[in-house]
Amino acid sequence: MKSNRSDRIAADCSGKWSQESDQGAKTDVGYEIPSWNNWSPLAKFYHPLQAGSIDGTDTVPHDRAVTRAMVAKYKPNKRVSGDPDSTLFVGKLSKETSEATLYKVFTKCGELTKCKIVRDVVTGFSKGYAFVEYRSDRDAIAAWREIHNEEIDGCTILVEYEAARVLKGWIPRRLGGGLGGKKESGQLRFGGRDRPFRRPIPGQQGENQHKYLRGSRDHEVGRFAHENPRDTYRERKKQQRP
Repeated sequence: MKSNRSDRIAADCSGKWSQESDQGAKTDVGYEIPSWNNWSPLAKFYHPLQAGSIDGTDTVPHDRAVTRAMVAKYKPNKRVSGDPDSTLFVGKLSKETSEATLYKVFTKCGELTKCKIVRDVVTGFSKGYAFVEYRSDRDAIAAWREIHNEEIDGCTILVEYEAARVLKGWIPRRLGGGLGGKKESGQLRFGGRDRPFRRPIPGQQGENQHKYLRGSRDHEVGRFAHENPRDTYRERKKQQRP
């Protein structure tokens, strides 16, 4: 039986990507493997192989969804308007939460220009997540710090920066990527606030780290709460200019 494209990529990865000492090593895909002294609980770029690893040190994909995401091509929707640096993703919402309720909560940090709950196109029911856009990116940063983990309609909400236009290399969950997830789904993705990366332990990287720390979360993310975990969209655009 001929192997499919994903299988061939996975086989290639196992031989191509190497992991070196605790000093960190750049792989052929161009990123440095985290080490004890050089790591962050929150992703500053997105790579499916790294997102699929609890400490970001895996050198081979451990599930087919990671392999699929590694060969996926994704381009953000150009019809999406607004400032990506001022836009936040709000997850884990109650299906009963309305735009009016969200608006009331998020305007505590500044003026909103957009507040939209994503709904099923057929039923009109909430999918449990939304996007809010502030007039100022400073207000968005304040909301990212202050409103995350607040309780709305009985649910503890998740507040992240928008990823599609801001996080370099982003691959959405429908293509095998994304962030967070539940154990039951078998498709956990690390590097977000819901499931941050663990600090790599020397000698326990990669698959050994999965066995050693399976299911645990990194509460050290609180130390980084004052930092902006990504380059801004505008900063990246400036760097790309000739």
